[in-house]
Amino acid sequence: MTETAPRGAAPTRPAAPSTPPGTPPATPPDDTPPRTERHPLPGARTHEHLRNFPPVSDWDHHVEHDARAHPRKVPREYMLVPTTCFNCESACGLLAYVDKSDLSVRKVEGNPAHPGSRGRNCAKGPATINQIDDPERILHPLRRTGERGGGQWEQVSWDTALDDVAGRIRAAILEGRHEEVTYHVGRPGEDGFAERMLQAWGVDGHNSHTNVCSSGARLGQTLWGGFDRPSPDHSNAKVILLFSSHLETGHYFNPHAQRILEGKSAGAKLVVVDPRMSNTASHADVWMAPWPGSEAAILLAVASYLLRTRRIDHEYLRRWFNWETYLAELHPGAATSDRAGTFEAFLDHLEGDYADYTFDFAAEESQVPVERIEELARLVADCDHRLSAHIWRSAAAGNLGGWQVARCLWFVLALTGSIGTPGGTSPNGWNKFIPHGPDVPAHDHWNALAWPREYPLSTNEMSILLPHFLQEGRGRLEVYFSRVFNPIWTYPDGFTWMKTLSDPGKVGLHVALTPTWSETAEFADYVLPVGHATERHDTHSYETHAAKWLGFRQPVQRVARERLGRPVGDTRDTNPGEVWEENELWFELSWRIDPDDALGIRRHFESPYRPGEKVTVDEYYRWIFENRVPGLTEKAQAEGMTPLEYMRRYGVVEVATDLYRQDERLLSESELSGTVEDTSPETRGVLRTPTDDDSVPPLIGEAGAVGVRHADGTATAGWLTPSRKLEVYSTAMRDWGWPEHATPGYIRSHVARSEIDLESGELVLVPTFRLPTLIHTRSGNAKYLNEISNSHPLWLHTRDAQRHGVRTDDLVRLSTAIGHLVARVWVTEGIRPGVCALSHHMGRWRLHDTEGSRWVQGLVDITHPDGPDTWKLRYRGGIEPFTSDDPDSERIWWNDPGVHQNLAFGVQPDPWSGMHCWLQKVRMERAHPGDRYGDVYVDTARSREVYRQWLAKTRATIGPGGQRRPEFLMRPVKPRRRAYRVDGGDQPPRTPDPAPSEGGASG
Repeated sequence: MTETAPRGAAPTRPAAPSTPPGTPPATPPDDTPPRTERHPLPGARTHEHLRNFPPVSDWDHHVEHDARAHPRKVPREYMLVPTTCFNCESACGLLAYVDKSDLSVRKVEGNPAHPGSRGRNCAKGPATINQIDDPERILHPLRRTGERGGGQWEQVSWDTALDDVAGRIRAAILEGRHEEVTYHVGRPGEDGFAERMLQAWGVDGHNSHTNVCSSGARLGQTLWGGFDRPSPDHSNAKVILLFSSHLETGHYFNPHAQRILEGKSAGAKLVVVDPRMSNTASHADVWMAPWPGSEAAILLAVASYLLRTRRIDHEYLRRWFNWETYLAELHPGAATSDRAGTFEAFLDHLEGDYADYTFDFAAEESQVPVERIEELARLVADCDHRLSAHIWRSAAAGNLGGWQVARCLWFVLALTGSIGTPGGTSPNGWNKFIPHGPDVPAHDHWNALAWPREYPLSTNEMSILLPHFLQEGRGRLEVYFSRVFNPIWTYPDGFTWMKTLSDPGKVGLHVALTPTWSETAEFADYVLPVGHATERHDTHSYETHAAKWLGFRQPVQRVARERLGRPVGDTRDTNPGEVWEENELWFELSWRIDPDDALGIRRHFESPYRPGEKVTVDEYYRWIFENRVPGLTEKAQAEGMTPLEYMRRYGVVEVATDLYRQDERLLSESELSGTVEDTSPETRGVLRTPTDDDSVPPLIGEAGAVGVRHADGTATAGWLTPSRKLEVYSTAMRDWGWPEHATPGYIRSHVARSEIDLESGELVLVPTFRLPTLIHTRSGNAKYLNEISNSHPLWLHTRDAQRHGVRTDDLVRLSTAIGHLVARVWVTEGIRPGVCALSHHMGRWRLHDTEGSRWVQGLVDITHPDGPDTWKLRYRGGIEPFTSDDPDSERIWWNDPGVHQNLAFGVQPDPWSGMHCWLQKVRMERAHPGDRYGDVYVDTARSREVYRQWLAKTRATIGPGGQRRPEFLMRPVKPRRRAYRVDGGDQPPRTPDPAPSEGGASG
């Protein structure tokens, strides 16, 4: 029996149990307390390792010498204003140096008060200054005057643009066409504002880039506990296990890179699983380069080893696995002894079920020496509950069934008892904090263009299929917002996007909200300039370590001007040109959609302090900081500030620290009040409050679910699954038609070794790794970053180069399922044989001299050489020096814009998670006569066939009670519960052309 933990404490973790003879003994638990996160406290001088930062007391008046005037000593007087980087989802803190003589931003550095980044930044943070000063940025609202893509524009007023957009949205709402309004976002860079806006409009119009980014990893993790991302405690780990190169190019890579190196410095073993020799892999104690798609087999071999040696945390599994459901579903009555139905019987069956995942099996699947897999298993077994692990893209994003890699990784974490421990891995929701605005509205709509019947388990919207859905007549869009996003370039099958966005019958009005030109903006009707990191307001919070913080992005010139006592109307008064921050834009647009509140929209954008008046951005954030952020009021009062003043001063607040084992948080009396305890076998102990059809489920979890009561009588928060447990057996997978995948398992990828004929010239193309500076739509106009990432080679192993008879700098043609591309070879030992790789952050182009970013984009022609369904992109100019207000534009020495490889990829949506399976089976040959570097050729008729082939892998299943989708799964802009149910007449959509007969139900 395990002693009941004292109130407020997690159960004590026992030492590893004894093991059979011949098994290496377990390492005793390490009682060393976790290392403390070191970062500056607000109002104090920075800690020793950041002593070169100006103290906060000097931020309003900081003097330093002008570096450009060296060796002369020319003092400049600055006001330092904090904000947050906008160039990836790390949201690292920045300090803008605002010249007090003219309020210009002279440079951007790290914010030492930020708990996540701790004053340190990668190259993208300081490069924000390039984006601000970019001579080619968009400064005024533009309206198309010719055909979409024709390059003809006129400057218009904000009033003209917003009246047109608002009128169209209002008409769609009044006519019941709510689903014809779509807001399509890439990296949001903020939490909650856009979702609240769409809720207020009453439209299910949120669309995102998630299924080209992270849907696979999200599903694998969500099935366990509801939360969809990991939050590793790298600093305190004993073993750090990374899938892909998170130190330099993974999710939250700057905050995580710091902590990975801290963990290594303290003795942690670093294991990297990646077919490339990345910078991260070069730091690893163990680098494994498996055949792509075999990663789940490796993890299951580790799990099998842990089970047969019983190097597992028995009591954690007993308390938190839904093991009774596992037994009932997979072994109903298999045992007849006294152990039948017991936890011990579960462990025996679990061991037997995974017995075939041997080291030899994993070695054969992965093409990794068996000794390396055994080494990994023993490192994991000795982790002492301190295994910090991460997967986000990589294998989970590249492979058919890649979500099982994340599912299997969490299986290993659970078996070792490393979930939520110091040095272990927590779910992101324990370390992320989203404060919402006042009066959060709700809606009753379900947008089948984003959440189609065929993908009930998708995480999240099926945005890669939007142009195919529109082409086959499933719907149309009246107003389509592309918000700092570039699907023509970012997504697979970009020519189908181009064709669809060019058709006013499919997309009535396309509004591109963007700071800079992009391939997609060229096909918009309006291009509306929005701000960079120093020109906008946002709140955000990310899982960088075992704590919670809330960041505050702000327009620094506006803040500086207000501190000097100069009034400001809105951000257009201080931003360059007519650049407007999005929040104020959305306030204004919402009032124009519903000027008299007849639609019930305007009320959600009225001031909480001045009834009936339009809310200001200061009032909106003032209300949030005063009402939604625990502890902020007290911290502000201690420094003689209001909460808003505090956030403007520091740009961040730490909400909580040392957050571990939040599943064991005891429920309060108020939380328990009115709850009823479930008694059904699969959800026994779940505590719920009453709900009805008007109830709105939370972002993650089921409406009314509060927590779980355990066998010992304690009631804790638990997890966010239907059982409030960690679901080793997923009832959602069973209920939505996939019982064979209800447990952690191995699904052979579409690019498994058995699918590739190396001798005939086939290879696996890995297109999902990043360049260290992450050149993309948002940061493509940063000259510093382009100078660093100035070439785009195809990585090819020496053996493959010899077999194909090519050398470094040779041109090769890579043929995909829908076309081909022409790339330049780099021969290296830093990639496994049989695999080639091409980064997915180059290949930028523009159609016209009058629009684009000449720091990164080459000039192209797009033709139809073999009929209207054939498309060919060819460069007619690379990157060249140009004359502008920035003298550096005449010093450009690089010329390679890269290869837009995504154009040549058909959509390959995983039938479970909806993740686009990025890895490609390609045939490599020497470039043909007439081929040029960067050529891309695509047959969109063939891309439609590929779309139908992958759609045929799905099963359009309706869940229990007629539900479209499991309620607990994360879904932005969740509707009321009634929208989750399918009406009797709501049948699966039909495509006009028959899909292949094999596979599951098609659309």
